[in-house]
Amino acid sequence: MAATKKLSSLFPLFSLLCFISIFFLLSLSRRASISSPLKQSRVFQIASNGSYGVNNVGSGSGCDYSDGSWIYDPDARFERYDSSCKEIFKGWNCGLNNKSNAKEIVKWRWIPRNCPLPQLDPLKFLETYRDTNIGILSPGPYLVSGKFGKAGTLRMFSSAGFIGDSLNRNMFVSLFCTLKRVSSEVKKWRPAGADRGFTFLQYNLTIAYHRTNLLVRYGRWSASDSGGELETLGFKEGYRVDVDVPEGTWAKAPSFHDIVIFNTGHWWFAPSKFDPVKFPMLFFENNLPVIPPIPPDVGLVMALKNMILFAERGSRPGTIKFFRTQSPRHFEGGDWNQGGSCQRLQPMLPEQVEELFSLKNNGTNVEARMVNQHLFQALVESNFYVLDITRMSEFRADAHPATAGGKEHDDCMHWCLPGITDTWNDLFVTHLNDIKIRN
Repeated sequence: MAATKKLSSLFPLFSLLCFISIFFLLSLSRRASISSPLKQSRVFQIASNGSYGVNNVGSGSGCDYSDGSWIYDPDARFERYDSSCKEIFKGWNCGLNNKSNAKEIVKWRWIPRNCPLPQLDPLKFLETYRDTNIGILSPGPYLVSGKFGKAGTLRMFSSAGFIGDSLNRNMFVSLFCTLKRVSSEVKKWRPAGADRGFTFLQYNLTIAYHRTNLLVRYGRWSASDSGGELETLGFKEGYRVDVDVPEGTWAKAPSFHDIVIFNTGHWWFAPSKFDPVKFPMLFFENNLPVIPPIPPDVGLVMALKNMILFAERGSRPGTIKFFRTQSPRHFEGGDWNQGGSCQRLQPMLPEQVEELFSLKNNGTNVEARMVNQHLFQALVESNFYVLDITRMSEFRADAHPATAGGKEHDDCMHWCLPGITDTWNDLFVTHLNDIKIRN
C-alpha cells in the first residue's frame, strides 16, 4: 500500500519528465527540418479555384508568398529609382510617357498573408554578393580588379543572368536601375552571348540579360524538293523548333553565371508569329522531325525538360538556378490585335481575377496558368527553385503601359517601370538570401 502511494506521488514528476523529453525531441526534429536544404520547388499544389500554386523556395516556416494582398499606402515614397534611369525601355517608362496612374502604381505593396516580404536593400545586395566565386572561365580568364585567388587562379566576381523573353528583361532593368541608384561606377559588358549586361566595378558584380524567345533554337523552315516526312504530310512552310538544342544566346550562360533566372512562355502561344495554318511550329528532336507532329503545348513540355536538364548539366557547381513563373497579360475586350485594352487604374478584386484567368473560362489571358501547368510538370525532380510571381501579378491590371506604351495597341503584357517587377525582385532577393543562409 505504501509502495503504491509512493508511486502515485511520483506520477506527476514522471509525466513532466515525459513531456519535456517529447518536447525536446520535437524541437530537434523541427531544427533539423529548418537547417536541411529545402527543395520546395518540387512540391506543387492545386488550389480550390483551379489555379496552381508552389510552395515557396527555402521557407522553413512554410511561407507562401503568393498568398497575400495589395495594400495601398497614399503616403508611400518610392526611392529606388525613377524615370531618369536610361536603361528603361521607352515603352515601359510610364512616368515619362505621362500615364495617368504612373505615380500610383508604386503606392501599392504586396503583403503576404503569413510572413513579411522585405523590400530589396540595394547596398546590402551589392555587399552580400560581392566577389562570391573563385574560378576560371572558358575560353579565357577574366581579370577583375587585379585580384587573384589561391594557386594563381583568378578571383571571380559574382554574376547573375536573366535568361528569357522581354518580360525577363523587364525584371532585369528593374534590378539594374535599383542598383545603379546607389552604385554609379558601372561598366557595360555583355558576357556569354548576353543581349546586354553591366558590371558594378566597386563590387565586382555583373548582371546580364540573355534574350531568348523559346529557350530552344528555332528558325524558318521550307519544304525540300527532295521530300521528307513533313513534306509527305503536306507541310510547305513553318518554323523548325529543335526541342533539344538551346538557343546560342544563352547556351554558355549556366557555365558563366553564379545565379540564373529563366523564363519562357509568351512566344509559344503567339499565333501572330507562329500561325498554326500558314507558319506552324514544326518540332524536331535529335535532328529529326517529331512524327506525328505535335501541338505547341506538347512541344513546350519537351523543350522545358530538355533545357532544364541542359542547364543542370552545364552549370558549374554551386550555381543557383531559378525558373520564374509566367507573367500574366490583362487584355480585356479581346486580344492585343482585336481591340483588347487594359484601362484599369487600380488592382483587380479576387473575383475579377478568377473571371479573367480561370482555366475553365478559357479566355484571352488563360496563357499564364496554362504555361505554369506545363512548367511545373517539367520541373519535377529538377534542382531549380521556382520564383512564383503569377498570383501577385494577376491582380495588377493597372500596372501595364497600356496606351502609354507607344504602340498602335494597348501594351497589356509588359509592365511599367518603376512598377510590379520591383516586387518580383524583392521576392527574388528574399529567396536568394534564404538559400545563401541555408547553404
